Amino acid sequence: MTLDVGVIGTGMIGQDHIRRLTTVLSGVRVVAVSDIDRDRAARAAPDGAEVFDTAGALIRSDRVQAVVICSWGPAHEEQLLDCIAAGKPVFCEKPLVTSEAAALRVIAAEVAFGRRLVQVGFMRRFDADYRRLKAVIDGGSLGAPLMYHSVHRNASVPEGLYTSEMPLNDTLVHDADVARWLLSDEIAGVEVRVPRRSARSGALRDPVIVLLHMSAGAIVDVEISVNIAYGYDIRGEASCETGVAALPNRPTTVISDAHGIRQAIPVDWRERFIEAYDQEFREWIVAAAQGTATGPSTWDGYAATLTADAALRAVQSRALENLSMIEKPGLYGTSPAPAAQ
Repeated sequence: MTLDVGVIGTGMIGQDHIRRLTTVLSGVRVVAVSDIDRDRAARAAPDGAEVFDTAGALIRSDRVQAVVICSWGPAHEEQLLDCIAAGKPVFCEKPLVTSEAAALRVIAAEVAFGRRLVQVGFMRRFDADYRRLKAVIDGGSLGAPLMYHSVHRNASVPEGLYTSEMPLNDTLVHDADVARWLLSDEIAGVEVRVPRRSARSGALRDPVIVLLHMSAGAIVDVEISVNIAYGYDIRGEASCETGVAALPNRPTTVISDAHGIRQAIPVDWRERFIEAYDQEFREWIVAAAQGTATGPSTWDGYAATLTADAALRAVQSRALENLSMIEKPGLYGTSPAPAAQ
């Protein structure tokens, strides 16, 4: 059986997913595309795919069995609600939505539908290195996790398109989600510290340090540097009661020659996480073909939105900003019980 998919948004990430769904993965076919720039959509459309003038028309099309949303964040709520109303599984690139109120409306719609339909594009959960790190933490051989150190470094970001808020409301969401997933815990509060600004950052607030206070007592520190110059560098290290577990550097090839010992650094997110992107879609295709969703849920997108909102408040207040979450609906499983302090 082949899953017929429509893709909304044909910018950089949309085009990369169309390539993935068309030339890399099996059991799936892109039959429809849509973008606010119709000419761009037409150029990105695979042979035989229909180009729709609006996202709503694509979602309602009888040709489309499942939807991939790669549009800009403010458009996601309407598109997600349309997918749920149509009963179609949907893969939504982050952010899920851009406000708490919007997240709650999507949660309410999905709960009312009675089945999970939404998967959020937090690809780190599908990375083999992160999955091995989680297996170590969950296995308990090192005792309880006490701290987690997360590093998110970009060589550069597009000038004029990346604002001072984006390290906290766009970049942070990946680190926040993977911390919740690795530690099987919710974020209770957020602090932000702004060190000396990099001369490369211009008007951007960069770098920043974010402290995530987890419900069970662990603390996660996140370093975000978006103009580090040397490459795309993602790191993670869990400090537990009887040992430490860390991600390996990627890629793992080490060169030794007359100049010393060195290791290449990925150029960008596509190089570092290409296998994770492939794997998240493999698992989504299987679930979507059965009319449901797996992986990061609407609840996870809601938690990331609350974290970003709290971080933006914290950079202004310079204080701990608490998160207040609704009771978790049973559709998304049960929340972990807090550990003894």
